[in-house]
Amino acid sequence: MNFLASQLVHAVQTRTALDPGSTNLTPEEAYEIQDEVIEALGGSAPVAKLGLTSKAKQQQMKVAEPLYGWFVEGSEIRAGESLVSSELIQPRVEPEVAFLIGDDLAGPDVGAHQVLAATVSVMPAIDVLDSRYSGYSFTLPDVIADNASAAHYALGGPVPVEGINLRNVGCVFSKNGEVVGTAAGAAVMGHPAAAVAWFVRKLSERNQSLAAGSLVLAGALTGAIPVAAGDSVTVEIDRIGALDLAVR
Repeated sequence: MNFLASQLVHAVQTRTALDPGSTNLTPEEAYEIQDEVIEALGGSAPVAKLGLTSKAKQQQMKVAEPLYGWFVEGSEIRAGESLVSSELIQPRVEPEVAFLIGDDLAGPDVGAHQVLAATVSVMPAIDVLDSRYSGYSFTLPDVIADNASAAHYALGGPVPVEGINLRNVGCVFSKNGEVVGTAAGAAVMGHPAAAVAWFVRKLSERNQSLAAGSLVLAGALTGAIPVAAGDSVTVEIDRIGALDLAVR
């Protein structure tokens, strides 16, 4: 196993952050390390997460392009369950739109229209991040290798995408009853489906595709916020729904 991959796996398993430092990886090399990390942690579920798809997130993390990762098996926080903060190093949460894909999507020319045509439903989602680098300090290849800081995710109820203009839907993100962020769907690459299309095109560069039945969290609508035991967060997205998550 690659040395950085083994370090990242150890960081997850021991809940101990690595000291920040540039690895001089290319993004392509970083995705290969990501694959090793995911395999060592038990393999991926058919649930992808996109990152740095909004200007807010790119500015927050000081990087200039999106990335993707995969949730490992057992990452979902189901209805009625809480996020256990002690199981993570430095948890943060962010609101997203999730897409359930009903048809295979592949190739370098996939656009938002094809994504929408293949979408069975959309739902509100909360992406739980946990960087394995101290202080969330990393380069783009570093965070790619770290599986896009993937930790857990929670989903609200699904709704058909027909008739919903995802570009215009409004999002309100709250922590402990106080609004901490607002955005429109356009914050994610102009349209959340455009982010999913970017993902399919990126997969094609590695001769991969997005299989029917996959779930994709399309990227943060607002900046991520830290959470600790006793907190609760709520995401409300127009015409899609609301989702609450308690932290203990």
